[in-house]
Amino acid sequence: MRALLASCPFERRLAITHFLIRLVVNVAAFFFVVYVFPADHHTWVDSLTAAILAGIVFGIVNAVIRPILLLLSAPLIILTLGLFALIVNTAVLWIVALLPTGFHVDSFMWTFVAALILSIVSWLLSHLVKEADTERTAT
Repeated sequence: MRALLASCPFERRLAITHFLIRLVVNVAAFFFVVYVFPADHHTWVDSLTAAILAGIVFGIVNAVIRPILLLLSAPLIILTLGLFALIVNTAVLWIVALLPTGFHVDSFMWTFVAALILSIVSWLLSHLVKEADTERTAT
């Protein structure tokens, strides 16, 4: 992997590194939702490898499909002052639950709760990573 990054130009290397960091943050947030906050067994995974796979798939779906959904629902997001973005996050998590990743959710309501917690944890982890990156580049 290091040789692959070394052969890329700086901008591309930065983009790849940023994507991989976001992927790891999403997997960590996904682990929090599934294992730390299990929501009374309304969200579950089949195994540890299924949780990792579902976290990776969630990161990819979040990076590819979510921006398209946000763009298509921009009028509703503006009309609801951003609250409809929570429904978009719920739809993204529901898509991951529908794919054969080993991640399961009981209902749309529990998907909404899990998506809300996932958004908060992902936001916190993103800011922690961003602060660590800022401190590292400042020194």
